[in-house]
Amino acid sequence: MTQQTPSSPPVCSYEGSDYQRTFWEQGGRAYEDAAEEIALRRLLPTQGHLMLELGAGAGRNTPRYAGYERVVLVDYSRTQLEQARARLGSSSKHVYVCADIYHLPFTAGLFDGATMIRTLHHMAEPRLALEQVRRTMQQGGIFILEFANKQNLKAIARYFLRRQRWSPFSPEPVEYVPLNYDFHPATVKTWLSLVGFAVERRLTVSHFRIGFLKRLLPLKLLVGMDSLAQLTGDWWQLSPSVFTRARAAGEPAAQPAPDAFFNCPACGVDLPEEEHDLVCPGCGRIWPCRDGIYDFRLEPPTAAE
Repeated sequence: MTQQTPSSPPVCSYEGSDYQRTFWEQGGRAYEDAAEEIALRRLLPTQGHLMLELGAGAGRNTPRYAGYERVVLVDYSRTQLEQARARLGSSSKHVYVCADIYHLPFTAGLFDGATMIRTLHHMAEPRLALEQVRRTMQQGGIFILEFANKQNLKAIARYFLRRQRWSPFSPEPVEYVPLNYDFHPATVKTWLSLVGFAVERRLTVSHFRIGFLKRLLPLKLLVGMDSLAQLTGDWWQLSPSVFTRARAAGEPAAQPAPDAFFNCPACGVDLPEEEHDLVCPGCGRIWPCRDGIYDFRLEPPTAAE
């Protein structure tokens, strides 16, 4: 499940996974999905031009970005994007791109919106990933980030009962299984500021992610309770999931050339958006486009796809 590229942190790949079906559709996650939909509705602009969806997977959240004219779905796994394309179709509204988040293949200042939902927790070097997101965004663009919160009530209780060794109050990330991290809210806020984002709002989400509560209480009631609890997110963050709305601040990025869309991950030369293989004029590398999915991975998985 782990791929390594030269001069790059390890990447968590869902290649070949049926995550959408097994985790979301059959895994009893209706409450979490509905709570996240409410959070996105509260934080997203009502309209926009070009949305970058990082860690798009099979496109679970993509229909929720209907206010944007186009959505670029990015995932390291080609099979995840194949599932997304099968669900969403091949219209010009959606662009499907296989890429490593540490080497995003887009020209600077391209997007006026971006989301990263249930993805940061796989980042061994989250600040580097956030730097790449900021590079691709226009000044004033809105970035919605979700992350797994180490300072949640369950972790706090386990810590005081001496059932876990790591402190939920310390600023460093905790890796609870390989390439799965929980983060402290203050640390994430600092990273966002350092890379050029201004945090505007935070929502706490999935407060009642407890098995017996999901079995005991009706879904509508549970979601309604979570909707109210989300509004405390600017005051404290004690839920397992935190959503942050941040605005790209600082110096404006240079305006992209009229025909620039992609950017070669190998040498940094801008490339146009064309519906076929792209040949980089800078290094000669060929970036394939197969069945409507661009592949900009520096080292794609070697297993048959």
